[in-house]
Amino acid sequence: MPSPDPAEEFVFLLARHERPLGAYVMTMVPHAQDADDILQEAKVIMWRHFAKFEPGTNFGAWARKIAFHQVLAHRKRKQRDRLDFSEDFLRAVAEEADRGVDHLEHRERVLHDCLAKLPADHREVLHLRYHENLSLEDMAPRLDRSVGAIYRLLSRVRHCLHDCVTKTLSRPDNELSF
Repeated sequence: MPSPDPAEEFVFLLARHERPLGAYVMTMVPHAQDADDILQEAKVIMWRHFAKFEPGTNFGAWARKIAFHQVLAHRKRKQRDRLDFSEDFLRAVAEEADRGVDHLEHRERVLHDCLAKLPADHREVLHLRYHENLSLEDMAPRLDRSVGAIYRLLSRVRHCLHDCVTKTLSRPDNELSF
């Protein structure tokens, strides 16, 4: 089997982690334009050093580390600004943001596990509603059901998913350790 194209792999991983990475940088920089500049610099560095990234490891953590160092570099360039966070403060914010991202990624994995446990027809209803963005009225003829029946089914499925995620996360063997 041919190895994946590094450029495609990089774009795929970056696209998957871009929004949380942007939010991460925004937590440490008071101005949105500065955060955008830092994020762009970080992306260039990630691309240049992508060959050093080990496939199968946590791309999000790797990207956050690069972005954090870009925040520090930016901070050094902007020493004269009135609002200046200490390095200890920035480290504390970065650690807290890391925990938040890890928690959300864990919840996402649990949700995917719960989705896999649903019957195929329930997954199809979710796919039509949330992936294809169909209205209930557009779904009704495709599923040969009334709008009311689809509404009730979606409600039950969402409730089942909520229960599954909540129960899974409340089990001691499923907690994240920080």
